Amino acid sequence: MTKAQEVYEKVNALMKGGVSRPEAFKQVAGEYSQPVNSIRSSYYAAAGKGESKPRPRRRETTPDDALADARASLERSIANIDREVEVAQERAAEATREYEALKGSATERKAAIEQRLDALR
Repeated sequence: MTKAQEVYEKVNALMKGGVSRPEAFKQVAGEYSQPVNSIRSSYYAAAGKGESKPRPRRRETTPDDALADARASLERSIANIDREVEVAQERAAEATREYEALKGSATERKAAIEQRLDALR
C-alpha cells in the first residue's frame, strides 16, 4: 500500500467518525509529521486514482471512439473542477480559522511583548 493510499484511508476513517475533512488532514499531518498541504495532496492523489480507468486498447480509432474519448476527458475535467473548488473552499475555511485565532490572541500577545519591553527599559 502506498503512502497516498494510507493517507486516503486514514482521512476517510476519521471523516466516518465525524471529523471534518480539514481536521482529518490536520490529524493525519500530525501523525506523519508533515505539512497539512502534503497530506491533502496525497489524499487527492489517491482519490483520483480510484476514478481512473485503463484506456481501452484499439487497433484503430473510429470517429465514435474519438468522440467517446473526448467526452470522457471532458467529464473528468468537470470532476476535477469540482475537486479544485472543494479544496479551495477547505483552504479558505482553514485560513479563516487561522485569521480568527490570530485576531483573538493579538491583544494578549502584544501585551506580553509590551510587558517584556518595559522590563528591558
